[in-house]
Parts: sequence; structure tokens; C-alpha cells
Amino acid sequence: MSDATLSPLPSADRPDVAARLREALLAASFTADGLLDLLGAPAYAALARSETVPALRATRGDTPLETLVRLLLLQQPVPHARVEEFLPVHACVESGWLARVGADEVTATVDVRPYGGPDGEDWFIVSDLGCAVGGAGGIGSRDEGVVLGVGGASTTLAGITVRTPVSSALDLGTGSGIQALHAARHATRVTATDLNPRALHITALTLALSGAPAADLREGSLFEPLRHDERYDLVVSNPPFVISPGARLTYRDGGMGGDDLCRSLVQGAGERLTEGGFAQFLANWQHVEGEDWQDRLRSWVPRGCDAWIVQREVQDVTQYAELWLRDAGDHRGDPAEYQARYDAWLDEFEARKVKAVGFGWITLRRTAAEPVITVEEWPHPVEQPLGDTVRAHFDRLDYLRAHDDAALLAGHFRLAGEIVQEQVGMPGAEDPEHVVLRQHRGMRRATKVDTVGAGFAGVCDGSLSAGRILDAIAQLVGEDPVSLRDRTPAQIRLLVEQGFLEPAH
Repeated sequence: MSDATLSPLPSADRPDVAARLREALLAASFTADGLLDLLGAPAYAALARSETVPALRATRGDTPLETLVRLLLLQQPVPHARVEEFLPVHACVESGWLARVGADEVTATVDVRPYGGPDGEDWFIVSDLGCAVGGAGGIGSRDEGVVLGVGGASTTLAGITVRTPVSSALDLGTGSGIQALHAARHATRVTATDLNPRALHITALTLALSGAPAADLREGSLFEPLRHDERYDLVVSNPPFVISPGARLTYRDGGMGGDDLCRSLVQGAGERLTEGGFAQFLANWQHVEGEDWQDRLRSWVPRGCDAWIVQREVQDVTQYAELWLRDAGDHRGDPAEYQARYDAWLDEFEARKVKAVGFGWITLRRTAAEPVITVEEWPHPVEQPLGDTVRAHFDRLDYLRAHDDAALLAGHFRLAGEIVQEQVGMPGAEDPEHVVLRQHRGMRRATKVDTVGAGFAGVCDGSLSAGRILDAIAQLVGEDPVSLRDRTPAQIRLLVEQGFLEPAH
């Protein structure tokens, strides 16, 4: 469908109006914190699920904030005279943020949702009417050109992204502009691309209304809008990764067969990165009969890049099809049509010998060294934001790559913060069957160690070299120190790799 079937958007060429509107919204406490205070946690959480009834009940008063929630979040018409008291209504109507309805009311032309930045910034995410949350209301069935607001995938990607100051960042498939907005905090220059021109327009509105610098907006698919010589310090993408039969919905279906879109994105990112630059994606991948899914993902990694790929979830093909049929609202229509679409998904998977679909994060880093590729499954809870954890993973990789076992034993280590030790065994037994070290931050990993590993980690405070500590342990347990030095570096290497031990520089 063309943009003509969607409502007209506010002008992106009136930064003065966006600035005045922003000032008025902040003055009325139309912010993430202000909404939480007004609505209360249950109604606020319901909004994130696209449920509006609790918020409607909580905004029956006549304060500026209640009126703005009804106008901008709940798409209710409100009296022109009332809004004029705290909004620049004439300018907003003239530039297209508001539209007159009836004799004396105005209504919003876009959804405007307050969003709290990582350092307490008051941002606003613009999206199409009723589309502030990704997919929850079956919105995709209305129009394929629709631009969604912030969903769970958007906030996940924002949370895992490495946030170091860089000169250039690229947001591929920008949508409503949330990743570009985050990148604008720490990148001198931000480029945002999208196949949907409406998304680029909405990204410009999001940035302007949030008080962020404008981005370089380019229309086109994946890397197509870039010049062949362009390189970036950071590339991020929450692509339309859904594996579906036919690209019905622009916002989620990539238009390529199977997981080809995600593979193309990952494979093409390597040559777009500066040395040491990061590329970070959310993705789906197929689990194919007779093929190791980890090998499949390793084959995606471009040459010259380290990679850390984390599978967060796996769904069998029936769960996967049902999830995305519900997302599009297909379950609410004609049962025969729903059944036909469900059948088409299963036909597609059967033809490709796909038994399940994985979801997770992919991080690449451009390197001149011999690349290291880590592919793992970690479905357990983590602590967001994880950007620092991701960066630290690659820093440790560099350390381990530069230190052989002899250098490792000469090194000094420190136990990472908030690590606890758990002893596992039968009740009343004199010695534990095994010891588990558990992190309470970041990835919240748990790993089994033997008594030597546990003892070693427990005394690492940076003051003694690893070799000296092992010699002392050998004396305590009556073991040959040479033998202990030979067999322990592998365990130390694993503890460093997983973030339990940190080099004490």
C-alpha cells in the first residue's frame, strides 16, 4: 500500500514548532516520570501492551497532563479552547501535528509517547496513530507502510549497544528512530536508513521533538543507500527479521526467504566497520534438520570480525507461526483465512526443513587479529543495560588472545564485583560435589569450578600473580606445583572469558 492510505504526517521542516511543542510538553510534565505518577504502575504498564482502558479511566480530569495523555497517547479529540491554554495550537495545526475536528475540537495526527533516556533525558517517540507499541494490537493488518513505536526488541537492542563516544554511527532500518536517538548521545554523526520513506519522516520528527541533532536520513534497503567507501564506528539494526511466507508487513517481514535477510545484514556489515568498530543486531535464525545451528551462525560472520552471538530463545515452528499470526491480528479475522495462513507458514518451514527458530543478539567487532567467534545459548535473565558488558567481553578477548599460558600465569587478576560462591552437594556431606560461581550483574552467568578454581578465584585481589597463587594452593593441598600450573590455565582462561576474573592492570 502507498503512503496515501495513511494519515498525513506533521511537517519535518518546522524545527521551530517541534521545539515549542517540546517545551510545552515538558512544562506539563508529559514525560515518562510524569506519566507514571499520573497513571500509576498498572495503567502505565497496560499502555506498553497497547491496552488503553486503564489510562482512559485515570485521565478523566481536566489537568493539562490528563488532556495531553488523551490527545497524544489515547487519540481522543479534546476541546480546542482547553488545549490552547498550554500548547501552541495554531502552530501545531498549521504544521500538521494536530488537526481540527468538528467545530471546536482538535485531534493528534501521530502518536507521541514519552521515553526516558539512559541518563534521565526526556525524549519523545513519534509513530503512526495507535502504533506506539510494536504489533500488539494487530496493527499490521491495517497497512503495511505503518511505522511502529518502541517495542521490546527496540529496547533490548538499545540496552545491549556499546555506548562509547564515536565519530560515526549507522542505524539500518531506523523505523521510528529510537536507535538513532540513542546513538545521537555519543556519535558525532548519525546516519539512518529505511526502505519506508514514511519511517525516515517519522525519525526526523522523533529527533526534533526529543531535542536531538538531526540525522543524515537515506531511503533504501540495508546497505544500499551508502557510498561504497563509507565506514562507521557503530552499526545497529533491529531489522524486519520475521521468517514468514511472503513479505506482507513491511515493519517485520524482510522480503527475503527464510533467514536470508539477517544473514545478508551480518555478512555485509564487516566491510562497513572501521577498525575496532562494532555492529550489533537482533535476529532470527532457522534451526534446520541435519545442521548445527551454531555452525549456521558461524558461517554468517564476515572475515576480519570477532563475533559474539547469543541465542536467547528457541520456538518450534508452530509456536513461531502462532506468535506472528497473532501479532498481525490474523487470529481476529476469518477462521478459514487464519487456517490458510497458518498452513502457508508450516508449508514454508517444511520445504526448508526448518524445525525451530532461534532469536538472539549478534555483535561483530572489526579486528586485525585472528578472529574469535563465540556462539552460545543463554536463555536466562540478564541485567540491562548490557552495553558495558558487551564491550568488556571483547576487551577480555583481546587480553586472552595476547596472553599464552605462561603470560597468563604471570598475570595478576581480580575477582569481578558481585560474584557469589555456591556449594552443591548432598545435605550433610563433608565435601561439596561441585562449586558454582554465580554473577549477580551483567549476563548473570553461573559456572562450575573445581576446588582449585574456587580457591584461586577467592584469593584473586590483584596483589599476587596467578602462578604464585597456584604454588600456594599446591602447597596447601599437597599437589605437585608444576602439574597444577600445567592444568589450571584452561580454567583461568574460561573464568576470564566469562567475566568472573578481570585482569588487574
